[in-house]
Amino acid sequence: MTNIQNNKSIPREEYPRPQFVRADWLNLNGEWEFAFDDDRIGEQEKWYGNDYPAPYPQSITVPFVFQSKLSGIGNPEFHDVVWYRKSFDLPEAWNGKRIVLHFGAVDYLAKVWINGQLAAVHEGGHTPFQADITDLLVPGSQTITVRAEDFSRDITLPRGKQYWLENSASIFYTRTTGIWQTVWLEPVDQTYLKRVAMTPDIDRNEIQLHTFVEGVQGGATDLELEVTVSFQGERIACDRYKVLRPEEHRSVHLHDFAEHGLGRLWSPEHPNLYDISFKLVGDGRVLDEVDSYFGMRKVSIENGRLCLNNRPYYQRLVLDQGYFEDGILTAPSDQDLKRDVELAKEMGFNGVRKHQKMEDPRFLYWCDRIGMLVWGEAANAYAYSENYVRQFTSEWQEVIQRDYNHPCIVTWVPLNESWGVPNVQIDAKQQQHGLAMYHLTKSLDQTRPVVYNDGWEHMTTDLVTIHDYESRREVLEARYETVESTIEAMPANRRIFVGGAAYAGQPILVTEFGGIAFKASEWEGWGYSGADNEEDYLQRLKDVVDPMYASPVVQGFCYTQLTDVEQEINGLLTYNRQPKAPLEQIRQIITGRKAN
Repeated sequence: MTNIQNNKSIPREEYPRPQFVRADWLNLNGEWEFAFDDDRIGEQEKWYGNDYPAPYPQSITVPFVFQSKLSGIGNPEFHDVVWYRKSFDLPEAWNGKRIVLHFGAVDYLAKVWINGQLAAVHEGGHTPFQADITDLLVPGSQTITVRAEDFSRDITLPRGKQYWLENSASIFYTRTTGIWQTVWLEPVDQTYLKRVAMTPDIDRNEIQLHTFVEGVQGGATDLELEVTVSFQGERIACDRYKVLRPEEHRSVHLHDFAEHGLGRLWSPEHPNLYDISFKLVGDGRVLDEVDSYFGMRKVSIENGRLCLNNRPYYQRLVLDQGYFEDGILTAPSDQDLKRDVELAKEMGFNGVRKHQKMEDPRFLYWCDRIGMLVWGEAANAYAYSENYVRQFTSEWQEVIQRDYNHPCIVTWVPLNESWGVPNVQIDAKQQQHGLAMYHLTKSLDQTRPVVYNDGWEHMTTDLVTIHDYESRREVLEARYETVESTIEAMPANRRIFVGGAAYAGQPILVTEFGGIAFKASEWEGWGYSGADNEEDYLQRLKDVVDPMYASPVVQGFCYTQLTDVEQEINGLLTYNRQPKAPLEQIRQIITGRKAN
């Protein structure tokens, strides 16, 4: 892989799209001009135009938002409109290619100009977008300008944990505005592979491919796609077929899978991955080459049991907010994302629930490689409106498309704790929105369970998930002793089902619990219950985890939480990732003193 600007001084220099890799690319992270536009005059004065030569008054380090220390600004105040500008040169080797500009994520509404010409508009703070900028290029240097608009006080905006008041409080944290994931360029041909959806089928020993090719003319006969699958360097399968339409479906049989069987399944214990390469050929030459990978694994519900690879599997998850002290939503480095996965695994967890954040694909990459289940959860709004429905539905579809191929993702969670639908208990419109999100998700992905509303107030749902911050062992033991006592319980004074829905035998998991505060540093804050010292902390941890294992009903749990976040100090790790107790002692409790 060739990063034309492969320079260690560039922050987040790693390739940003690890499941769809091309050899040549240009990283645009680093120093950009920057300006606040509180009076909203930038578009009127054409700050994006070539005839606006004045430098912006500040500089910022992309991809860190201005609220973060790593941006070089560190200003948490409200500034809902901000501008970025940067000049760059394209490699001569890219002459004759189409040039595609990529943004990993911009919070929230982005407008992008190239050399004063509008190139892209995107709404949604967590999902990527791209633009073919070829026709906007000029001889010599190019100028890119970005206007990002946030809506800091709008509680109907899909925002996750970003607070709508100026100072963090309770369970809400510092906002992010603007570019917070990598900005980059890549060259492509007139005809190129735009996307691939890969669906493993372990029962048929196949990987199903749904390919999307840009620039295909209907009925073309000279365009072919060559697919090569290998495992640990050994070629397993090779297929080559005509591309007649922009979308094609193909299944590739994995003969080795029938031979090696369980030894090549993907799981947290054995994160086996197949490599797959795509070569698009036409006009007697190679038009495009892309490298990727997939895992052969299956998530299913069999006779009321939650299964991984056709066997019941107990999920030990940890709630992971994905916040960083100096970068907020942006990890300082790729190694920081990797280390979070490693620390969770060292503490005995086999999965994470990414909470109120559609995470950087690099994190999912490390979960795929290291072996960690992920529940993919949306960043929710806090109140309901018709505009919220439009915004949220669009962004949720984009994240499912972006993350579909990751074997680590085993569950989709569009809604959490009735956020965005606060009156779902009685409001038929909000109930129908939840049902729409459930069915929309199932229409896009039939391979993973979908949770209607994580925590409580379920209707149609594949899993019954409960949030319960009770700290007394005896209460938890009694509450989860039977299905009836579980379903009739009302943690947080919320019903488990609403709208006439009732329990129908779905797997039951306690997907938020614990939240034990322990002050392991000078950091001040709160938790759902508190410990006085390390010994007390470990005992309290054991008191909430043991009842989960003792229950004949519960099929998995999600402990709150991986790290402290700002004023919330109920992490197993501090905000800077220091353990509050020896990792091995935590591991013994989390695993129920099992060796795995």
